[in-house]
Amino acid sequence: MSGAAGGLPAEQILGKAYDARLMARLWQFVRPHWPMFLLALLLIPVSVGFEIAQPYILKQAIDGHIAVKRIDGLGALAAVYVGCVLLQQLASYGQLYALQLLGQRSMHSLRLATYRHVITRRAAFYDRVPVGRLLTRMTNDVENINEMFASGVVTLIADFIKLLAIVGMMLYLNVVLTLITFLTLPLLLLVVDWARRIMRTSFREIRVKLAAMNAYIQEHLSGMKVVQLFGREARALRDYDRINVAHRDAYLGAIRADSGMYALVEAIGVGATASIAWYAGGKIGEGVLTVGLVVAFVEYVNKFFIPVRDFSAKYTVMQSAMASAERIVALLDTQEPDAPERKPEAGGEGRPSVAPVLGIAGDGAHGAELAVEFDRVVFGYREGEEVLRGVSLRVPRGQAVAVVGATGSGKSTLIRLLTRLYEVQDGRVMAFGRDVRDIPVAELRQRVAVVTQDVFMFTGTVAENVRLGRLDASDEEVRAALARVGADRMLARRGAGMDADVSERGGNFSAGERQLVAFARALVRDPEVLILDEATAHVDPESERLIEKGLEALTTGRTNLIIAHRLSTIRRADHIVVLQRGRIAEQGSRSELLARAGLYARLERTFQRAEESEGSIAEA
Repeated sequence: MSGAAGGLPAEQILGKAYDARLMARLWQFVRPHWPMFLLALLLIPVSVGFEIAQPYILKQAIDGHIAVKRIDGLGALAAVYVGCVLLQQLASYGQLYALQLLGQRSMHSLRLATYRHVITRRAAFYDRVPVGRLLTRMTNDVENINEMFASGVVTLIADFIKLLAIVGMMLYLNVVLTLITFLTLPLLLLVVDWARRIMRTSFREIRVKLAAMNAYIQEHLSGMKVVQLFGREARALRDYDRINVAHRDAYLGAIRADSGMYALVEAIGVGATASIAWYAGGKIGEGVLTVGLVVAFVEYVNKFFIPVRDFSAKYTVMQSAMASAERIVALLDTQEPDAPERKPEAGGEGRPSVAPVLGIAGDGAHGAELAVEFDRVVFGYREGEEVLRGVSLRVPRGQAVAVVGATGSGKSTLIRLLTRLYEVQDGRVMAFGRDVRDIPVAELRQRVAVVTQDVFMFTGTVAENVRLGRLDASDEEVRAALARVGADRMLARRGAGMDADVSERGGNFSAGERQLVAFARALVRDPEVLILDEATAHVDPESERLIEKGLEALTTGRTNLIIAHRLSTIRRADHIVVLQRGRIAEQGSRSELLARAGLYARLERTFQRAEESEGSIAEA
């Protein structure tokens, strides 16, 4: 966790307690709610004014009434004092309410913007950035910024205004007493700076340990089955305890600094009060000072030291918020949009025409309308490591083409490029006679449906998962799709219809049942091109027989591109393409390839032995 990933800063990076550049970026989320912000700012001087008036009213009551034993008017002053207290609390309530409302509305906008940004990044972005880190950005980091609104930047402004008002009243009442109080300022500044330095170092260490702890928890909870199967519970607990202890101890510096600063500021405040009392003792007897003035001055001194004493908590909030803002801004600045619009090339003609490539059905294919074409495609997930090396392939409408090959040969990469999860580095991918980069991505993915080997189901109902293919699908369309692929019988066995509950990731459904739901999902979309990416790879032979009907209903009447290891799936194909190390090694009909006794013939024998082995295990 110590390094940066995908352009995002590492977890231990700690920013300033205030960064004007980051605040300017956050302002775009606050600006739409400026009335709440303005109300909070306007209520600051109101609240401070009523608070500052209270010691002065107390001075008037003591010197003008209590000291001279004049009762007349004392009740009115008491009422004014109580009124100031109530109005101060009312203004404080309004200020806090406005700040909390501002924070929630602004963070709602920030969360939405962050989530919108994340879900519109290309697949390569997720290859580099851990999901746990993205979750932290959208939850913990946003909450840290929200806390800044409640007890951070605006309250610091309020404290600053209050300190200025207190100093002004102190100078107005007595300059000498004010100077005596200010004699403690150098010591006060040293204490604050000492605590700030320690807390900054401690806070950085806390972030590092917290990141390590979160990473450990995420990894081990995700792999809990492995932990339990290999009896690693005790070792995992010891390792977690070690990380947890380090995280706990990282707080010690901040705790010492916070406690030390609180105690020292309190002591300095008491010392300032004692100095004022010592000086005023003789001056009151000489008639230079009054008891009311000294009482009011002591009250102002106490109010002066309160915001200074609370500085450590607000400093921590601000520093945490700035660190979170730095990470969120870095995330929002990532420039990897999913399927970006392509700028037209100079001259407006686009890529020049290329020489014809081999058609998959011989010479007759050249006159057929193509559904998909890969034209000298080059691609690699990492620089210098090409997965596809000049692949050229044509798929006419209505045909079924199977792509086979060893793991890592580039089969699934073809699909990712066709659906623009990734972008070609050289060459081009065509669909329906157009470069896929010139087709609006929503249209492309509506016309091309993919059924993968790992079917992901979301929490909700079966019907909601089927409607992922088309959100406006009616209940009748969903029910018909489930029936066509044979999923209605599966739901009937469960004693539930299409409103059956789906747990997290579809964990309450078997692999075969999830596959049927995926077939229905694709069928509802009614795509022109259907891609089966090893759709039955994780299904046992018995389950595969159960979903045979669903597969037939799904593939009939449309163009099919099949990535397969199962012979039953490959035999459906009109044409077979064999990939080896990113290149097309062989292609033709199944009978032609078997007659050649080449790479495909060897692969089919391997597939056949694997399926016979699975069948033997199932029978046993």
